[in-house]
Amino acid sequence: MTNIITGNNAVTMTSLELVDFINQHRKEAAKQEGKPFPSDERPQLTHANFLAKVPKVLGETSHSFECDLPDSYGRPRAGYRFPKREACLMAMSYSYDIQAAVFDRMTELEQERSRPLTQAELIQAQATYLVEMERKQAEQAQVVARVEQRVDDLVEYQLMSKRPSNAEAITHIRKRMFAKYGIPAHVSDQVMRQLPYSPKPAGMVKNSHDEAEGSSYAVYWTKDVNTVFKLFVAECSQATPAFVTHPFIEGKFRLTPGVAGIDEGVT
Repeated sequence: MTNIITGNNAVTMTSLELVDFINQHRKEAAKQEGKPFPSDERPQLTHANFLAKVPKVLGETSHSFECDLPDSYGRPRAGYRFPKREACLMAMSYSYDIQAAVFDRMTELEQERSRPLTQAELIQAQATYLVEMERKQAEQAQVVARVEQRVDDLVEYQLMSKRPSNAEAITHIRKRMFAKYGIPAHVSDQVMRQLPYSPKPAGMVKNSHDEAEGSSYAVYWTKDVNTVFKLFVAECSQATPAFVTHPFIEGKFRLTPGVAGIDEGVT
């Protein structure tokens, strides 16, 4: 508990914090000159554009600073957490003025961190820690509830003697979505089973192979599968030239170049 409260780690800035800092710096500079913001001269920086620039500035070392930055709903979101040197390098790639401002800000934070915490700050740190723990416990409870609901759903499905022609098993879905969108198998599994809009099975099919020993497997209506994956791909965002992210999928993954964020129209 002591280490968590005192926060003896080095001062860092996340990619989200840097984007906000840069936009605020541009806004104040525009205001001083009596100019609008955003504008062609000073555009508003997006987190996606910032992420795409990181590997170009920091090179192969950029992977060392990757992290998940949960959004307001606690969903994982790709980003970076930079120590002082790398934060200043990223700021310098935009302007020397911004680099100086980032350096001054992080130096100020280092000086604040070097002093002992007051009693009020200790209480605030404890409260923040407890809130974070409650958030994680609530997320775990939601996952358990979804799993229990899916088990209940499977119990209700009628056992089929053979697979309907307009339904498919997860093994076929993995292959088809990799061929169509380049989606890795482990991501397809999460799309089918862990998303709020994952499709429900059309039913359970009895495995006719002797070695299956009477087991069964779930099949899904092909139309439902197509609809879910169209929506999923449209929600993906380009994080780096080679990888994309999705609000409900942890970490980065690959897609066929050019398909992320494209809304094909859900019918």
